[in-house]
Amino acid sequence: MFPPLNEQLDLIRRGTAEIIPEDELAQKIERSIKTGLGLNVKLGCDPSRPDLHLGHSVVLRKLRQFQDLGHTAILIVGDFTGMIGDPSGRNKSRPSMTIEETRQNGESYFQQASKILSSSNLNIVYNSEWLGKMSFQDVIKLASKYTVARMLERDDFEKRYRSGEPISVHEFLYPLAQAMDSVAIKADIELGGTDQKFNLLVGRDIQREYGLEPQVILTMPLLVGTDGAEKMSKSLGNYIAITDSPDEIYGKTLSIPDTLIYDYFVLTTNVSPQYLSEVKSSLESGRVNPRDLKRKLAREIVTIYHDTEAAAQAEDNFDKVFVRKETPTEIEEVFLNISDGGVPLYQLLVEVGAAKSNSEARRLITQGGVTIDGNKIADANTAVTIKDPVILKVGKRKFYKIRQQQSH
Repeated sequence: MFPPLNEQLDLIRRGTAEIIPEDELAQKIERSIKTGLGLNVKLGCDPSRPDLHLGHSVVLRKLRQFQDLGHTAILIVGDFTGMIGDPSGRNKSRPSMTIEETRQNGESYFQQASKILSSSNLNIVYNSEWLGKMSFQDVIKLASKYTVARMLERDDFEKRYRSGEPISVHEFLYPLAQAMDSVAIKADIELGGTDQKFNLLVGRDIQREYGLEPQVILTMPLLVGTDGAEKMSKSLGNYIAITDSPDEIYGKTLSIPDTLIYDYFVLTTNVSPQYLSEVKSSLESGRVNPRDLKRKLAREIVTIYHDTEAAAQAEDNFDKVFVRKETPTEIEEVFLNISDGGVPLYQLLVEVGAAKSNSEARRLITQGGVTIDGNKIADANTAVTIKDPVILKVGKRKFYKIRQQQSH
């Protein structure tokens, strides 16, 4: 039923930052092979950020690998812990959410995660099922099992304590609540980003306190965004969303710095270990143009979230626009009812959905990223009339074919 130990370990190690401790992981896998029972592999999902990008995909893809090996993936939606707000990596308390908000975001999370995870050996649970039933006596008992000194060893808590930034008592409860998730589902393994290491270690300690075999911790690197500087984040704009169109995924992937090519192959694609070795050696020797490797990388990523046909079309569209300076074959058509006097350009951007607000539209125009029929326009108030059709280009990859709506 299960692949041999070495085969499992080879796949699990790929792209992993740390396995704590690896010998315990080997023991757990050996036991599962003997008993025919899969391991419970836990991943907590943050309901405050329902929009998934390639950064989130790194740990989700590792969870999928465990599924492919025959183990059970357990996704825990932190609908209860979302009311506390995870302080990891933050220099101040994170705003809390309502149960309703966390449930709604959880639904969105699953819809997107289903592009990566298999539904066959997947359990989805909400931690309010057990945390919401704990009495105050239960909470005191749990809190007694961990010291303030240990809590202050955590990097972000220590920094805030030293700088005089306030730390609320309820924030100390977050790692303990996350640890109780591991107790409740009897987690054998817990996955997380490297920024979650402290919380995952607390889970090991608390499982011991409740008489359970401690979970093995597996941390994954934080994917650097397309800017090559910060970790991928929607708020920083350096992200590639897994729901992006093929053209967006392809174009954004080609924009990453050459230094990230190998990491992206390791963390975001399914290419073979042999191909990874070729990528590494060709980058080190300089015998391959990094642009060619990025094109292969972009095709791989588009194929994962769409298909091979979409990847080929995205590459062709990219070449048309950026290499041959042509207009893409397929452009979204928008029908608008525009008077003879025209409409201000900034308003047009909002009406077609290229900008969320007038101020964002004005910013895009003044930055020089907007053209009408190939002519750059820098004045946001320029009146645009429709001479059927008009080709509007916003930024590098957004094209709109605007037609006059026919009156009946």
